[in-house]
Amino acid sequence: MSQDPKRYTITAALPYTNGPVHIGHLAGVYVPSDIYARYQRLQGKDVAFVCGSDEHGVPITLKAKKEGITPQQVVDKYHEIIKKSFQDFGISFDNYSRTSAKVHHDTASEFFKKLYDDGKFIEEVTEQLYDEEAGQFLADRFVIGTCPKCGYEESYGDQCENCGTSHNAVDLINPKSAISGSKPIKKETKHWFLPLNEYQDWLSDWILKGHEKDWKTNVYGQCKSWINDGLQPRAVTRDLDWGIPVPVDGAEGKVLYVWFDAPIGYISATKEWAEREGKDWEPYWKDEDTKLLHFIGKDNIVFHCIIFPSMLKGEGSYILPENVPANEFLNLESNKISTSRNWAVWLHEYLEDFPGQQDVLRYVLTANAPETKDNDFTWSDFQQRNNSELVAIFGNFVNRVAVLTHKYYEGEIPQPGTLTEVDENTLQELKAYPAVISSSLERYRFREAQQELMNVARLGNKYLADEEPWKTIKTDEERTKTVMYVALQIASALAVLSEPFLPHTSDKLKRILQHSEVDGSINWQSVSQEEPLLPSRHRIGKSELLFSKIEDKQIQTQLDKLEASKAANEAEAKEVVPQKDTIQFDDFTKLDMRVGTILEAEKMPKTKKLMVLKVDTGIDVRTIVSGIAESFSAEEIIGKKVTVLVNLAPRPLRGVESQGMILMTETPEGKLVFVNPDTDGVDNGATIN
Repeated sequence: MSQDPKRYTITAALPYTNGPVHIGHLAGVYVPSDIYARYQRLQGKDVAFVCGSDEHGVPITLKAKKEGITPQQVVDKYHEIIKKSFQDFGISFDNYSRTSAKVHHDTASEFFKKLYDDGKFIEEVTEQLYDEEAGQFLADRFVIGTCPKCGYEESYGDQCENCGTSHNAVDLINPKSAISGSKPIKKETKHWFLPLNEYQDWLSDWILKGHEKDWKTNVYGQCKSWINDGLQPRAVTRDLDWGIPVPVDGAEGKVLYVWFDAPIGYISATKEWAEREGKDWEPYWKDEDTKLLHFIGKDNIVFHCIIFPSMLKGEGSYILPENVPANEFLNLESNKISTSRNWAVWLHEYLEDFPGQQDVLRYVLTANAPETKDNDFTWSDFQQRNNSELVAIFGNFVNRVAVLTHKYYEGEIPQPGTLTEVDENTLQELKAYPAVISSSLERYRFREAQQELMNVARLGNKYLADEEPWKTIKTDEERTKTVMYVALQIASALAVLSEPFLPHTSDKLKRILQHSEVDGSINWQSVSQEEPLLPSRHRIGKSELLFSKIEDKQIQTQLDKLEASKAANEAEAKEVVPQKDTIQFDDFTKLDMRVGTILEAEKMPKTKKLMVLKVDTGIDVRTIVSGIAESFSAEEIIGKKVTVLVNLAPRPLRGVESQGMILMTETPEGKLVFVNPDTDGVDNGATIN
């Protein structure tokens, strides 16, 4: 493909519609893809930026079971929440579709049928996990067990969230059904597989030799590991009742596996958009002069770099992705974001809590983007970046320029005098920024590109601070006109260059500067040209605050939300022993509990937990064996007053007869503590009633 492609097809990973979108999704996929799409449009490129709701797969059915509604009701609910959140936030999709749409069902079915008819699948009868109690096969996230690679005990059937390894459900150690909790059996079933092993040599040439230098290290490394380990056939069908039915005879009760179905959603979303716009969809997927890019998180690398390209290669008529710029994960306040534990900042809630401040979140997520490693979002950093950078640097510069222009010249841009060396150097530095920012964006370094944008604002602030027009207005009016003219050119450049990163701010700044009233368009390229962006005598509008300070109270509200989630999680995780069978009062009176004092203590040899105690019960001194050695040393409990059940029948423990029981309980952290009576002035042998 040429260095200057005719068109761009940009895809953003399809979000699962089993919950809303959170900041981890935004930082990993949607903000960087939107920045890139907006930037390419500013270059005059033909862009198709597509996404859509991923409405099939086991997480949907699990959510439906949990909420007591149908899978269709689940996807309808969350599709609307997600779609509206993206619109309100300003993600500029050309089309946001959904995989329940007819165009998608038709496209995915046709894709499968083409591969099937061309003999690209292998058909196998294999043993799969089956829940006898629920009467169904357990695909993917219907089964939980121990990861065979890292030992994580809560691994899903298709992927371990702890180590990121993909596997099959039958590989899990000690699997259990997520539906009934029962232990599944293995049962034979027929499925169709994509023989990835047959694509091994091709993938090795295409990725390991062809993209070693231009793909991100994390993407290339994960692909290399998979290829070097040897690729195996991958099932493309599942035994489920929710999804796209497998379109061949003998496949009743089977649907397309969601990771076969979902990436085809990019194609169907493009078809839907093209039909609406009166375009031909095929060049965006089949013309070699098109640059195809997949923006994803690191958990989707294998599917977008190995499985989907193999599908496209097998079909035969599609182009392949030029790059797959995957990001790492974003944590929240030093903990992993978890939808199930409500440890997240949800986009739709942010938009309610911070109205009109979409760009602040975009800015912070880009400034702290997990481009090469996992990063952490904190509310204190969010506040600091807004107040110290957006308000104090970007907003402050623009506000000073607009206010002074109205104060000195009633909003009209003055005619400059002779430019000094400082003026010339400042304007030359300004003209270099479009190329600098472009270079970073073309290499998918969005954090670096945004830093360069802020350097434009810093350039403006330094220029004003050094030239001090508020002083020269009293001594040299001509010099002041020149300074304000130059400052207004910087502000105008900011309005253009900020559009990919801060689109709402860019729109507002363009309104203030009245860009629409200038003859000829002001665009990315014109920032680098010799002609001024804003000519003399052009009139600008009144100043508006681009950003407002975020107060401590607003941040505390967000922290309180997270604390509430943390408390709820701890309460849910706390195991409370169920009440035992009801007893009668006479049963209780049979218990003889006395105050005693531990006189001697020693750890029982060759045991971890057992301690041999000599206890003065007031009626005698007796031996009691207690499982407390992991919580206490012998020295620290000698002389301790304790509650003793003295009429418990003796029983031998490791050759020592235990003649009673010390009453203990356990803290939420699992530490044993004595159940002590209030023993002030109470003698050994006193009964506890």
